[in-house]
Amino acid sequence: MNPKRIAAVATKEAKEVLRDPITVGVALIMPLVMLLLFGYAITLDVDDIPMGVLDQDRTPASRQLSEAFTASETFRLERELSDPQAMERALQRGEIRLALIIPPGFERALARHEPSPVQLLVDGTFSATATLVGGHALAIASGFGHAAPSSALHLETRVWYNPSLSSVHTVVPGLYAVILMAFPPLLTALALVREKETGTIAQIYASPLSSVEFLAGKLMPYAIIAFVQMAMVIGVGFLWFGVPFRGSVAFLLAISLLYVLCTLGIGLLVSAVTRTQLVALLAVLIVTLMPSLLFSGMLFPIFTMPYVVQLYTLAFPGRYFVDISRGVVLKGVGLEVLWPSIAIVAVYTLLVFALAAWRLKKKVA
Repeated sequence: MNPKRIAAVATKEAKEVLRDPITVGVALIMPLVMLLLFGYAITLDVDDIPMGVLDQDRTPASRQLSEAFTASETFRLERELSDPQAMERALQRGEIRLALIIPPGFERALARHEPSPVQLLVDGTFSATATLVGGHALAIASGFGHAAPSSALHLETRVWYNPSLSSVHTVVPGLYAVILMAFPPLLTALALVREKETGTIAQIYASPLSSVEFLAGKLMPYAIIAFVQMAMVIGVGFLWFGVPFRGSVAFLLAISLLYVLCTLGIGLLVSAVTRTQLVALLAVLIVTLMPSLLFSGMLFPIFTMPYVVQLYTLAFPGRYFVDISRGVVLKGVGLEVLWPSIAIVAVYTLLVFALAAWRLKKKVA
């Protein structure tokens, strides 16, 4: 490899990028916009859930139970229901998401230390939310019984790494992988395909440049842009969303550079096998953005997916970087724990660059 040739290609590409400041601005601003939108829009927290109460006992104890629900930030009393038909209509119309039914004789059963059955009806239209709502409701109802028999077992539950169970602390580190998989491949793919459409790629084929020199020079400006994107989203995640950072910032940035090279390599590979910018755009969206959203574990835990789909997720580097970013940010772990994921990303990077170089050599030949 000739460093002067690589520098010449990198300088030419940098000038092409700087001629279009709008593209540079969009490349730097859109990741922040995406982070803010997803950070606020994607939430698995449940609060201010509208609920209805069908109190058939009408006693101080029954009122105390309903107040135990509304005293929390999770539930909000939307309606006091008069009969089961009104409760069913409220659930059907979506006016309430939870119905609390207190049967007659509730207070009397409590006073006699007898079982006091209470029914909770949860709107299961949104299954993930319904599970959380049901869990919160069950915890409140279970902790209410004044006459519950004592037990020799004292169970204390603590949550590590995300004690507040905030979905923002889970989603934002996962977004690092998605954002870096969305924009850098798109920029690199469109840059090379644009040269194909204008015909300037023929001059490169006729030049003494090797495929490795051409790819290295083509990559440098976009690698810098992508690294700046990563630094910005990490800073915004820490300062704006308040995501705790328990690991090493330098370590995450170093691994991010490897991941950036991987995403840029995917963009170069896509550009090497496509001829028009429209096809390149669609290919990048299908190959990078959609899998990183659906199969990286950012939104849906991989261990809950069918086994065949779990095997399918192994083909996408975003899955491994989600584990890396969450491990560093939330758990504070380093190379001793994350080395398998880092090694897979490194192998993936070498593979996509080798395929892109081979494809380019084939075209030159």
